[in-house]
Amino acid sequence: MSDPCAINEKDPGMQKMSLTALVRQQLELAHTASSGRSSSTVYGGHEHQLRQTIIALAAGQTLQEHENPGEATIHVLHGRVRLIAGETSWDGTPGDLLIVPDSRHSLEALDEAAVLLTVAKH
Repeated sequence: MSDPCAINEKDPGMQKMSLTALVRQQLELAHTASSGRSSSTVYGGHEHQLRQTIIALAAGQTLQEHENPGEATIHVLHGRVRLIAGETSWDGTPGDLLIVPDSRHSLEALDEAAVLLTVAKH
């Protein structure tokens, strides 16, 4: 598998990432994982307020109900997902941006799916 990230040699702080390649990579990993899911942080981390993570889910897999760690959005990159918060749900398809509610919620893959989760921690 080739590395989907490239560093600018003139400015090593600048990077370019292929989300298409990262989605393909994470979907392959999700299919071989016993959990049926895989994820990779593409920007940020514990030392940053902003964090972006690719999450890939095999069809029918769910991220169980959990708290919102801060302001968050889900950009659907591949497949179909359902974001569920209490009695309310929103379906997302490629190109949709779902605003994650500030409450307990879960994410279900209706098909093989990949999303870009963006979180700004409080």
